[in-house]
Amino acid sequence: MTRTFDEQTMSTALALIGQYGSDAEVIAVMRAAEFAAIGDAEGLAAWDNIIVCVAAIEAGDIVARPIQ
Repeated sequence: MTRTFDEQTMSTALALIGQYGSDAEVIAVMRAAEFAAIGDAEGLAAWDNIIVCVAAIEAGDIVARPIQ
């Protein structure tokens, strides 16, 4: 099943991939852990979506690719 992502999630995921390459998902997981550690459920949920978006882009999910 393909998912769609909002512009902010997509932008963040693409920025992470651009900066960290194949380590982007690991960086996103670490950022999500920071939000979990401080008890920020909303921030954690946002980063969980970013993690899924990064994974979808890396898997070649067309819906997760930016519109050209």
